[in-house]
Amino acid sequence: TINYTSGTTGDPKGVMHDHKWIYCLSKTNAVYWWNAKPDELLWATTSPGWAKWFWSPIGVALATGAGQLIYNGRFNPAKYLELMEKYRVNRLCATPTEYRMWAQEDLESYDLSDMKKFLSAGEALNREVIDRFYKAYGIKIYDGYGQTETSGLVCNYDSIEVKPGSMGKPMPGADIKLVDEEGNEVPVGQVGQIAVPISHPGLMVGYWNGKTIEELAVNGLYLTGDLARMDEDGYIWFEGRADDVIKSSGYRIGPFEVEDALVKHPAVMEAAVVASPDKIRGNIVKAFVVLAKGYEPSEELVKELQNFVKQQTAPYKYPREIEFVDSLPKTISGKIRRVELREMEKKRKLEMWAKEEQEKQN
Repeated sequence: TINYTSGTTGDPKGVMHDHKWIYCLSKTNAVYWWNAKPDELLWATTSPGWAKWFWSPIGVALATGAGQLIYNGRFNPAKYLELMEKYRVNRLCATPTEYRMWAQEDLESYDLSDMKKFLSAGEALNREVIDRFYKAYGIKIYDGYGQTETSGLVCNYDSIEVKPGSMGKPMPGADIKLVDEEGNEVPVGQVGQIAVPISHPGLMVGYWNGKTIEELAVNGLYLTGDLARMDEDGYIWFEGRADDVIKSSGYRIGPFEVEDALVKHPAVMEAAVVASPDKIRGNIVKAFVVLAKGYEPSEELVKELQNFVKQQTAPYKYPREIEFVDSLPKTISGKIRRVELREMEKKRKLEMWAKEEQEKQN
């Protein structure tokens, strides 16, 4: 099979998998993450053609005999909730963006009494949204992690306690490692890049018209480009893309921790944090914020959010600049394109500095 990546960090790539991929993934997903039954109706909101569409509704349905709802209409929070209610969906897999938008709706007005499990994948989901759904339906959201290149690697499955905000534990057979820049495994609690042995059956064979997995491997490992840490109980916590890490005044700041702090504030529906060039610090933390219903942009709100983040994280991580926007750039699969914001911010700053320099000369 060939599935294309969503292009979160660049142009989409054609990812080639052999046939053992779909069998391996369908079985592990069906049993450990979805825990689907033959008489149930499943819905994965991703569009047909994406890798997760093969992982979730297609593969899991084939592995279990469960039915699947397929809807390819434009996303509308209320419409999707109506579909869940109308068709009595039992298990749902959606993106964090969709869950955040649903959390702004009157969830209690929708009868989802047939729902047994919520699943989330694509990016880490903040605790406030998880708590909102639990309050409305008494059901936890089970986060999971994987890439088009790797298939599913980590998930919260029914036999373990869910730690809100964690991606869960490695799936059976997924011998993942967290490594530093030299390829050495990092200790518990320390951030490292997620790496997968190239012997893993769910791993791609290579990119279409690109390198093979053997050519991409470093010491027998495929480096995903995603950063995470493992706690003392073996749970994996997402920290962001390696490319998205912000280097400011000698500090390395992961964007997700700052984003997670921001969305805990009731005024924030969504946030994306990127590096913004700075002549003194090299870079500063900048946040693009989509406000929740009922809130308006203001300088007072900027200061309030900055102080709020300082209370949630180490003070040096707070966003020195906050820009309110109507929406964030996303891939068609719902992932935030921080690379687009980062490049836009870099261009802005360079143009501003060039203008200042020209004015000095005049």
